[in-house]
This record gives sequence, C-alpha cells and structure tokens, in this order.
Amino acid sequence: MEQPIKMLDGRTDEATKQMLQGVVKRKRKFDSLRKKHLGVMSLTIGLTAIFLLYLYKTIIQPYSYSFYEVFSVFVSQSANLYFLIVTLGLFGLMNLLKEKREKAEKEYHALRCEIIDKSKDLWKKEEEWKNRHLVFEMMKKQYDINLFHENK
Repeated sequence: MEQPIKMLDGRTDEATKQMLQGVVKRKRKFDSLRKKHLGVMSLTIGLTAIFLLYLYKTIIQPYSYSFYEVFSVFVSQSANLYFLIVTLGLFGLMNLLKEKREKAEKEYHALRCEIIDKSKDLWKKEEEWKNRHLVFEMMKKQYDINLFHENK
C-alpha cells in the first residue's frame, strides 16, 4: 500500500484505504497505457510519412506515366513489402493500445465515481466526514485523482 494512504490512520478505515489504493493502481495503469498509445501513435505517423515520402520519391515520381510500372517497381523491391508490413503492424498496435487505454480509463473512472458516490457510507462518523476533504486533497495532490466531483 502507498505510504500516503497508510498515513491516513484515523481518517479512514481499512476498506476505504483499499479502495483508494485500487483507484491509484488503476490511475497508474491508465497513465501508462496513455503514454504507450501516444508513443506508438507518434511512431506510426512518423513512419507512415517517411514511407509515403520514400514511395513518392523513388517509385511514383519516376514511373508516374503508368500505373502498371508503379505497381511492378513496388512489388519488385522486397523492402517495400517489409516497410508496408511494419507500418500496418504499428497501426494495428496503435489501435490495440487505444482499446486497452479506453478500457483502463473506464475502470479508473468507474472506481473513482464509486468512491464519490459511497463517500457518505465510507465516512460515516461525524469526525471522519469533516476530515474527508483532507483525504480528497491528499489524493489530488499526491496522485492527481479528483474525488471532489464525478466529472473528468
């Protein structure tokens, strides 16, 4: 368990601490997948731009008088096929990471909203209820998790 969450001693019970730890874990997973998706997306766009520029300069421009010649030259060079496969593979990986990122985001926001909805049950005692804003502020400051409002 995270040290700041452990130090909440009297402000929360053990079950609430586990829920806070779970939302931190899901937030980190979401952030990690978002960074990976952004990196692969940048790589895919860059590689596609390079590939298209390469095709234009080496195949399309010199052989533009005939589609058959363009196709023949493209197929005759095996590097073009490998470059195309790598580009399409990166595109597929980008889409896969996008789906994983969206799933992780839904899980993270669902748990975050659950904590917000159940806050009256999680901080039942009057003293705990008055101090819950300290827990929310700590989560916002330490982990950038907003528990004050359900909106993203």
